[in-house]
Amino acid sequence: MSSDPVPCGPPSARIIVLAGPSGSGKSRLANRLGLPVLRLDDFYRDGDDPDLPHAFGIVDWDDPASWDLEAAVRCAVRLVREGSADVPMYDIPTSRRIGTHRLALDGPLLVAEGIFAADVVPHLRAEGVLAEALCLTHRPLVTFLRRLVRDLRESRKPPLTLVRRGWALMRAEPEVVARQVALGAVRCRPHEAELRVRALLADSSLRSRRVS
Repeated sequence: MSSDPVPCGPPSARIIVLAGPSGSGKSRLANRLGLPVLRLDDFYRDGDDPDLPHAFGIVDWDDPASWDLEAAVRCAVRLVREGSADVPMYDIPTSRRIGTHRLALDGPLLVAEGIFAADVVPHLRAEGVLAEALCLTHRPLVTFLRRLVRDLRESRKPPLTLVRRGWALMRAEPEVVARQVALGAVRCRPHEAELRVRALLADSSLRSRRVS
C-alpha cells in the first residue's frame, strides 16, 4: 500500500464497520448487505515481517500488531473521499499479499469488516466518515465451532494450529468483545446488526430521493 497521507476533503460516502471475534459472521453479513466491502483482513502484514508478534511459538495473527492499522485507515478514508482506491489482496494460507485490486464505490455507504475492524473506529470517527460501528457476537462456543469449520474448509492453517488458536480465542472472547466495545463498536447479534444497517440504507435512500 502507498504511504501517501490521508486525503482531505468532504466524504462522498460513509463507512459501516462490522467488528467482532473471528468467526462471528462479519463476512457473511457483509456479503448479504449488497454494499461495497473493504476487507480489512487484507491489511495483515506478510508472514516474514520481522516485527510480527508471536505466541505459542508461532506468529500471533490475533494480535493487532500483526496488522497494518495505518494503511487500513488511509485506504478507507481515500475510498470515501475519492470514490475508489487500490486495495491489497492477502492470501491467509501463505501469509502474504499476492496483489491488489481496485475497489470503487457506487453509493453513500461502504462496509469495512475484519478481525481488527474495531481498531479503525476512533480514527474514522475523527475523520468524520463513520456511519455505524457494530460488534457481532454469539456465545463463545458457537463462535469457536463456526470459526473452526470455516478455517478447516479454507485450509487457512494446519489443523492443530487452528484448534489451538480457536480454543485460546474462545477463552479470550469476552475480553476481545469488551475491547472492541471500548473502541466504540455497539455489541449486537448478527440479525440485530443487519436490521440496524438496513435502517441506515433506508434512511440514506430516503434522503437521496428528497435531494433529487
